[in-house]
Amino acid sequence: MPKETVNNNHPALSKPVHGGNLAWAATIAGCPESAILDFSASINPLGPPDSAIQAIQTNISKLRAYPDPNYQELKKALSLTHLPLTPEWVLPGNGAAELLTWVALDLSKLETIYLLTPAFGDYRRALKTFTANVIEYPLTIGESKLTQLQIEANKNKGLLLNNPHNPTGMLMDLETIVPYLEEFGLVVVDEAFMDFLPPPQPQSLVPLVTKFSNLVILRSLTKFYSLPGLRLGYAISHPERLRKWQEWRDPWPVNSLAIAAAQAVLQDQVFQQQTWDWLADARPQLFESLAELPGLQPYPGAANFLLVYSQKSVDWLQTTLLKQHKILIRDCSSFPELGDRYFRVAVRTRKENQKLIDALAEILN
Repeated sequence: MPKETVNNNHPALSKPVHGGNLAWAATIAGCPESAILDFSASINPLGPPDSAIQAIQTNISKLRAYPDPNYQELKKALSLTHLPLTPEWVLPGNGAAELLTWVALDLSKLETIYLLTPAFGDYRRALKTFTANVIEYPLTIGESKLTQLQIEANKNKGLLLNNPHNPTGMLMDLETIVPYLEEFGLVVVDEAFMDFLPPPQPQSLVPLVTKFSNLVILRSLTKFYSLPGLRLGYAISHPERLRKWQEWRDPWPVNSLAIAAAQAVLQDQVFQQQTWDWLADARPQLFESLAELPGLQPYPGAANFLLVYSQKSVDWLQTTLLKQHKILIRDCSSFPELGDRYFRVAVRTRKENQKLIDALAEILN
């Protein structure tokens, strides 16, 4: 059950399970949502790109008509970013979360599913919906790389993981994951944060989907392009599997403005390069600054966020940051393996990162 946080001026409020709940944070801080500096949601601070805004404005008239139910133009645009894949290997969705539902349905048909933990909370939600038999495989926090998993694999079992891993930020080597494609009946790899690695992204499994029909890859456009409100993700897998999912789900899950924005940002090479340049500079700066603060231990990561161990209660730290500085960090209470001694922070601009460091220094000292 979610924890309850009580504020003297407000009734009990359910602590959010996900990051980015600005309504909750603003109530705790006693300020408008716009005043909150949000480090809890791992969203690119440079966006949304101008190309997305212009595409939305240009295509407002398309709201009068239903979108193409087969999303041919969008699938073509997505496949062009993953050549030599063709459009039938791609399925757009209402965020990667919608596609996770169909992943979970396919996984639930297997005897057992191995879930690498700590894990994104929606994995458990989706698997529980279809009463899947889940065995959790705990990772060692602070590992620089994933070693061979000590699990018994066969074609009646499935594997669900994400890479880079959330919330640790660890990047798993391609060579470590590939052997499981031969052994498991279904392997699902959530690459929601892979775009934050500049090309050629050698650890992505996308080039292997045409070789392994039991491989599903989930991708998100909302984090890299700072468009979480539009809800847009996509799956890459064998066309037969994707056709089946298309028949199962509700019609028109992706709206016309999301389609227009996606097609625009996929071609926005200037924004893409700006993001890779920003992250290469800002992430090590934030890591080093956090490491210098008393009682904190950040862990190296490959994505646009950092996991941090705290000697002090994170519940206290989060509340104090909100009340005194209007800064929101992501507590890790929704990850049962982590509890009240870990938090996650998004990498933001240098100026914003420094505000976080200054606030933490004031509180911890």
